[in-house]
Amino acid sequence: MATPVRVTITGAAGQIGYALAFRIASGSLFGPDVPVAINLLEVPQSVQAAHGVAMELQDCAFDLLTSVDIFDDPARAFDGVNAALLVGARPRTKGMERSDLLEANAGIFGPQGKALNAHAASDVRVLVVGNPANTNAAIVAAHAPDIPANRINALMRLDQNRAIAQAARVAGVSTSRLSRVVVWGNHSAKQYPDLFHAQIDGKDTDIFTSDVDWLEHDFIPFVAGRGAQIIEARGASSAASAAAASIGHMREWIHGSRPGNWASVALASDGSYGVPEGLICSFPAVSRDGEWEIVQGLHVNRMSREYIDASVAELVAERQTVRELGYLN
Repeated sequence: MATPVRVTITGAAGQIGYALAFRIASGSLFGPDVPVAINLLEVPQSVQAAHGVAMELQDCAFDLLTSVDIFDDPARAFDGVNAALLVGARPRTKGMERSDLLEANAGIFGPQGKALNAHAASDVRVLVVGNPANTNAAIVAAHAPDIPANRINALMRLDQNRAIAQAARVAGVSTSRLSRVVVWGNHSAKQYPDLFHAQIDGKDTDIFTSDVDWLEHDFIPFVAGRGAQIIEARGASSAASAAAASIGHMREWIHGSRPGNWASVALASDGSYGVPEGLICSFPAVSRDGEWEIVQGLHVNRMSREYIDASVAELVAERQTVRELGYLN
């Protein structure tokens, strides 16, 4: 058997981590012929629950799973890892200010960035899932200067999947027929799901953009508020769909994009589309040879520009708050 790919999942006993672990072990991420070794990282009080996850993984007898190890120390959990999915984060609770949330998560993601920088494999790919994902990814990158900036992403695939699913329902087509539906900006209520470049069966369409009122008052609020709808319906946040989106993001990153299609990827800006350089912002992107490239030369109309600018302004404000707290240079 080939040398296994080593993967670390943080917050591994939580619902998203739980859903991720079994899909990775079954080959959904790296492929049906690639063995995997899974590290589960948890806070000390949740290590016992992580042991339960490990026992279930073992009881599945996955052919590709070579080992499952449990840690409460990031340095050990990230030792030699090729992929890290940073799921565990402090959720916002009643009465918590945005700055409190950012500071609480900086205390988690700063040390994890340092541990990744010191111990991960040279080819490591890092996907930040825990919210506020974009700014948490910026904190990881600031504390991991030896990891190339384009190897640290924040998850926007869930927002993209929600946009695709809603657009497909409106158009009366299967999701497989849609392409180039993307989400710009921040993973927050100010994200911008963009249908101006959408295609059906590989051809441009105005089925979505001919009704701007629907776009602004139905589609965009629906996608941005979908997570809240799920919490209201099931009494808990998105888990299986977040795990599926994480797998989809990492799989496309590693194996490449489908020809003609784009992914929504929150990565360090290179200045494209007027987004400040270095800001972790979602762009349309394609994966080639295992690296993301921002799609260039797209026409951004006035409506799109306003939505993108509003989301970018929110990201800049978050970055400034974390900088004032001392977690960014």
